[in-house]
Amino acid sequence: MTTPTASDPPDHSAEGGQPASAAPAAQGAPGASAGTAGTRRRTGGRSARVRAQVLAAVGEVLVASGYDALTVDAVAERAGVHRTTVYRRWRDVGGLLADVLDAAADDTWEPADTGSLEGDLTALNQEVYDALHPGHPGPGGSLTTALIAASFRSAEAAGALTRFWEGRYARCAPVVARAVDRGEVPPGPDPRALLVAATAPLYQELLLLRAAPDPALPRRAACAARAAAAAGVFTRAPDEPSAA
Repeated sequence: MTTPTASDPPDHSAEGGQPASAAPAAQGAPGASAGTAGTRRRTGGRSARVRAQVLAAVGEVLVASGYDALTVDAVAERAGVHRTTVYRRWRDVGGLLADVLDAAADDTWEPADTGSLEGDLTALNQEVYDALHPGHPGPGGSLTTALIAASFRSAEAAGALTRFWEGRYARCAPVVARAVDRGEVPPGPDPRALLVAATAPLYQELLLLRAAPDPALPRRAACAARAAAAAGVFTRAPDEPSAA
């Protein structure tokens, strides 16, 4: 399952290289709320280029210097735009983080179809492993780990991260449906419960325990989840609600 990552690379021509030193706009200005229709009301041209610049700068500052260094001024300077541009459109750090996560969710990603449940879950886990793999420079680690950590300090980021995961789990539901069609698992499994069981060991080992890299982990976790699913562990009773 892919994890939150950076959006399009910046195009520093959008603001003409002007300094990020103008006074901030008033709070609550139109279009200031991130992750809304106002943020994405234009999909091309200068507005899109500025958004790409700013969101890329958020990721760069977060990974290079950590959450405490992530300020509107730092992002504006890194992006090469006026701070008024950032204040008007995103308002604050929470708005910036939420838009980075909303942008990450706004893609065409779909899970791989390898022909087996074990293969599909291994492919998902490999993407998670690659995103969480330790060894990235800077106090923020990888962008994925930095965004997850930031969600514990920003309510707007936490909400956007929840939306991101909900969307990813929904896109991964066909992995479980295909396994049922192939007869690999009993009918009626809870897709989310199965997917969480498959991916959770990677977050536990790499994000929480900061364990040493283990290239066998994605497949091992996938095999365990597949075996549990085949045994009916995730099969819901007729009146049992889904984990979602």
